[in-house]
Formats: sequence, structure tokens, C-alpha cells
Amino acid sequence: MGRVFVVDLEGRSYRCKFCKTDLALADQIVSRQFQCRRGKAYLFHKAVNLMVGPNEERLMLSGNHTVADCFCCCCGQMVGWKYVAASETDQKYKEGKYVLERGRIVDGVVESSELYVGNYSLSTSDADDA
Repeated sequence: MGRVFVVDLEGRSYRCKFCKTDLALADQIVSRQFQCRRGKAYLFHKAVNLMVGPNEERLMLSGNHTVADCFCCCCGQMVGWKYVAASETDQKYKEGKYVLERGRIVDGVVESSELYVGNYSLSTSDADDA
């Protein structure tokens, strides 16, 4: 295999839950109203640091779609899928977009343990007060 080059995203991002690799920017979210087998999911315009599997036909709640499962390029965990084609005209807007499962990603802001205000660092831990 070759060397894996990872794209570091600037701004609020969603990351792989398993290895914390950046996957998508928060401002790329199209919809937070998606469902998957394991729960909630988000639809993104773009995503990075993914390996895309083979295309397959899948019958979903919104109709028949050609999709490809997406895996984190660093740890190999399945994190969602990419819409390749939609059979229904009203579903064409999904083509080329990515669905990331909420249970397999984390919000980069929530993961941060410190908040910087001006030149001051505010820790979210109570350990400093002890």
C-alpha cells in the first residue's frame, strides 16, 4: 500500500470517533435529518480522509440508490456512505454527497478540553480547582 496523507481541516470539524482524524467541516452540513441503521446521521457536501468502497445498489427509506460505503483512511472504520446515484428525481440532490453516521463521528469542538479567550486559557476540567 502507499503512504497515507491526511488532510487537516481548518475550522470546526467532525472527526472519526475511533482515531480523531478530520472528516468534514461543520459548514459543509446539508442536513442533520438523516437516519441510518444505527441511528442519526448527517449529510455533507464534502468529506475528506475517506476510502470509498465499491458501488452497490441499496433500497433505502427514500428509494433505490447507488451508494458506496466510506471508511476512515487512518483506522479503516466504516463511518458512513457516499451517494453515487439516485433513481428518483427528487433524490438527485444527494448525488456526490456524503452521509456520516453520528455514532461514528465526534464534533471537534466538543473534543477540545480547553477554551481560549484572548490570552487566557480556560480549562473545562475541575482538577485545577482542587
